[in-house]
Parts: sequence; structure tokens; C-alpha cells
Amino acid sequence: MNNDPIIVWFRQDLRVADNPALTAAHDTGRPIIPVYIRDDINSGEWKLGGASRWWLHQSLARLNDKLDGAMRFESGDPMAILQQIITQTGATAIYWNRCYEPWRIKRDKAIKATYKEQDIAVHSFNSALLFEPHNVLKEDGTPYRVFTPFYKKGCLGRAPEPRAPLPKPQNLNLYRHDACPLDNLGLMPSIAWYKDMDSTWKPGENGAQQCLTHFLSNGLQGYKDGRNYPAQENVSRLSPYLHFGEISPHDVWHSTRIAMLANQCESDGEHFLSEIVWREFSNSLLYHFPDMPRKNLQAKFDNFPWRQSDEALSAWQKGETGYPIVDAGMRELWQTGYMHNRVRMIVGSFLVKNLLLHWHHGEDWFWDTLVDADLANNSASWQWIAGSGADAAPYFRVFNPITQGQKFDSTGEYVRRFVPEIAKMPDKYLHNPWEAPAHIREYAGIDLGKTYPKPIVDLKASRLRALDAFKSLASPE
Repeated sequence: MNNDPIIVWFRQDLRVADNPALTAAHDTGRPIIPVYIRDDINSGEWKLGGASRWWLHQSLARLNDKLDGAMRFESGDPMAILQQIITQTGATAIYWNRCYEPWRIKRDKAIKATYKEQDIAVHSFNSALLFEPHNVLKEDGTPYRVFTPFYKKGCLGRAPEPRAPLPKPQNLNLYRHDACPLDNLGLMPSIAWYKDMDSTWKPGENGAQQCLTHFLSNGLQGYKDGRNYPAQENVSRLSPYLHFGEISPHDVWHSTRIAMLANQCESDGEHFLSEIVWREFSNSLLYHFPDMPRKNLQAKFDNFPWRQSDEALSAWQKGETGYPIVDAGMRELWQTGYMHNRVRMIVGSFLVKNLLLHWHHGEDWFWDTLVDADLANNSASWQWIAGSGADAAPYFRVFNPITQGQKFDSTGEYVRRFVPEIAKMPDKYLHNPWEAPAHIREYAGIDLGKTYPKPIVDLKASRLRALDAFKSLASPE
């Protein structure tokens, strides 16, 4: 019996349960060398942002605990590091779960080709997606560019039902080696700006399961409508756990199906599952259109008359636009590494339409500050809000931050939490404090331009400016 060790290369699959590569390696009975490699060489401009690095450090620490401290942490070029491990240990096989970002696909293909020549077996598996992008195509073999047919015809129609989650492998045969500590990766910042995130999140596989259980028990019922209200619990907050692979989409899918039956909330459950499939759609777009993170999917947007304003961009980033729902969202992002999805659409629309600043600015800021920063979701969603994407929001859809705030945060619970300087403002003027009579602003302790900013742009004028800019584009191809 072959007893040569096997390398299990962890990437975006930081869990033990329902991990196809780990399970397959375990089933061979051979010693397993669990490895994580921080690759800042092949990633180019898509190196991990600050919030993601903090999350990754916590997640890897939890995974290492589950693997009895056997993880090996390396930083550098994976090709060279894997070769070094093979030389040191005599490993004759590498197991990993597939990733779908273009730079990772290119890298992994090169690694596979290299080791094929050396008779080192490389086995890859799907753990990150319910439906792999090359398997969900239109009848003519081309990729879907619109979400609804992708979901209903491609995923629910022709694709097989997502498989059941795999059980946690028992009694892993772990290869022991000289310690390569987690601190080798240099993920944690020197300044402890992450304290609020530390108290908000529990990265790791256990935290992911707790998050899913809490959502299915407290947030699934009423999800279809409640997900639009940022102060309510009707959001799953699973996005960072799914991105880092601390929970599998198969687990989420099947657990939700069970909860739908138990709680008799089929409509809410189906709506939540469609959001899970939106993640699949974003990955499909990135797979088939690898330039999506920087290139407009609609070429006519290459000539869009974007503005340049460092001052406006800085005000947006800091949550100092003078529009409370926008500022609350941007401050939630800075403090917690997360933003409610409804508010993401509001702040996105404000940036690209009211401020007329390029969607790349939003994409880059989110990449650095979101704990769930995901190349496919981030780029697809910013192209959606900008109107340049495959299945984009209509150009004339400009979210009004006042009416959005009044509709979805009518009691002001969300805004008051993140913009405390206007907390005493009555509900009637909370989302438009500049319209409040002077004596009410004085009572609330608001001195516009000093204690809270004046609006940095006029909504009506900026909306008309945006509509004129969109109308200036050439007709669709």
C-alpha cells in the first residue's frame, strides 16, 4: 500500500466538513500535509484587502485548531513552495478545491501541467459552487448574461440538484513537520483598527455554522420583504463565510430546504436561495468574462463621461456626504467590514450616479474594507449598479437616499446607530436634516457644516446630470 504523504492545499475552503479535497485525501488512508499559501505574487492587483486579511488570519487559526496544529503556513509562489514541500516530505500527490478567479485558474493550470510532467498526481474538486460555470450554459453553448434564465433555465432546469454535504472526515492521518506558524503570513495589521470587527464577527467554521443556524431560526421567515430593512435580522450575513469557504453552499442550500419545510416559509426560502444563486451567476460571469473586474461588459460604457473629484470620493468613503442613509452605510462598512445589501445599492447608486464617479472607485474601496470582498460578487455588483454589466440596473434607476431611508429605515434605528451625531433629530427630518426648521436642528444639536455635513450634491440636479450622461451613450450593440 502506498503510504507516501499527500499535500492538501487549502485556499478558499477553510473548513473540515463538506470539504471534497480533504475527504478524498482522507479516504486514501495516507498521511495528509495541510498547507495554506499566501500568494501575493500571482494575484497582481487583487491581493487581499485589509479587512479580508484580518478575517483570513482568524479563520486560519480556527482551522489549524481543528487540524491539531498540523497546518503549514507559507507565503510566496505556490509552485516553488509546493516543490519544496515535495522535496522535504516525499509527497507524491496534491489535492485542492477549485477556485474561479481568472488569476487563480491561470496559476492552477500551470501547476497542474508542471506536476503532470513529474508524475505528481494533482486532484482538484468543486467545493465552492453549487453549479460549476462550464456546466451551466445556454442551449447554444454560450454563457447566460441575464440572471433569471440563468437561474430558472440553467440551474433549476438543466443542471442536476446540488449534491448533499459530505460528512466531516474522522481520525485524519495528519503529517507532522517543523512548525510554520500562522504569523509567517503577516496578515494582521500593526494598528488595531479591527476592534469593532473583532466584537462583531466569529470567523471560522464554527462561527459559520452558528451564523447559519441563527439565520434559519430567526431571519428566514419574513426574508423576502424583511431583507430590505437594514435594522432587521432578515439577512443571513453568510457572505464572508461563503467567500472563505468556512461553510459550503451545499450545506446552506440543503439546510435552507429543510428549514423551509419545518417553518412553512417556502416563499421566503426560495427568495433566499435565489440570492445564493446570484453568487453563482456572478462567478459564472467572471469565469466567462475574466476581464469583468476592470472592463465594462457593455462596451458603450468605455466612453462614459465620468467625473473626477477626490473631495467627493473622500466624503463618500468617510460617510460624510450629508445624506444620512449613505453615511450610515459607509460607516457601518468602516466599523464592521460589512454593509447591508439594500444599503450597498443605495451607496453604490449615489457614487456612480449622483456623484458620477467611476464604479472602479467603489469596487476598490469595497475590496479593501469588506470582510466578504469577493472578486466575482464585487465586480458583478458594481457593474450592475453602474449599468455597464451583463444584467444591469436600468440607467434611469437612481436611488433617492432620502426616500430610500424613509421607506426602509422609517424609525431611524439603522441611521442613529451609525450616525449618532444626528440621533436626536425627529424621524420626520432624520433623512433630510437640512430641511428641518432651525429650532429643531438646534434642539437636536446639529450645526450643518460643522457637527454634520451639508449635502455634498443636489439630488435633483445630479440625477438630471446622470440621466444626460447615460443618454449620451451610443445605442446598445
